[in-house]
Amino acid sequence: MDEPDRWRHMASAPKDGSRILVTIRPSEQGPAEVDLAYWSNGDQFGAESWRASDSSPGHIIEYAEPELKCWMPMPSANLNRTSMPSPWEGDDTQQLDGSGI
Repeated sequence: MDEPDRWRHMASAPKDGSRILVTIRPSEQGPAEVDLAYWSNGDQFGAESWRASDSSPGHIIEYAEPELKCWMPMPSANLNRTSMPSPWEGDDTQQLDGSGI
């Protein structure tokens, strides 16, 4: 049975256009945060990349692979900003989905 609240390494994220939760790494612009994103195969508005779900033509928010730390599937309950999980704060790949084993 899939655990819906378990963060996974980005290498295993679905690139089929489905929406997922991602942890965005902390940067000089701010602390780590969680966003709703999807994979875009590219179109007239932008290149192949991860995009924030609130992107729109003329206002594409793209994430480079190194900006994203890990992902998890969407929870089955109604999703809003107050129900978002906390960003993954642990070490990188060693602790995500058993990938360090």
